Amino acid sequence: MAADPREAPDKGRPEVRKHPSMTVRVLLLIAGTLCLALAVLGVFTPVLPTTPFVLLAAACYARASTRFHRMLLDNRVFGPIVREWERHRSIPRRVKALAIGMMATTLSISVIFFVEPAWLKGALVALGFVLGFWMYRIPSRDAVAGTSASRGGPG
Repeated sequence: MAADPREAPDKGRPEVRKHPSMTVRVLLLIAGTLCLALAVLGVFTPVLPTTPFVLLAAACYARASTRFHRMLLDNRVFGPIVREWERHRSIPRRVKALAIGMMATTLSISVIFFVEPAWLKGALVALGFVLGFWMYRIPSRDAVAGTSASRGGPG
């Protein structure tokens, strides 16, 4: 195959190292696709977090298929999150705030209007706090990079 012209701008992109076993690559491809399906489902449901499933899918694809990994990186919705994670092991602060806010909103609506058993309400609230705290603890590179410079203040 000819070299992909899109390779040049992304020299900082981590190298895709396929697993030597074809069986393992097929299993990783299946697992990555399942994780990506859960991520898409997580966009519409309060309990499934989208970002961790996208990152897990990217990890599976990185060991299974250069083509699938590239497709995920080039996706306009999920690509920036995956690239940020692969390059800096962080999630953009905006994405993190949106994820926590959407999760809190949808879980609150579910608990208030749709869930009746008290034990299930408690379980959803506890799950929401655990997931929110976990997401909050993931580093944000833009938060660390200097907030005064990003606001236009003296650096």
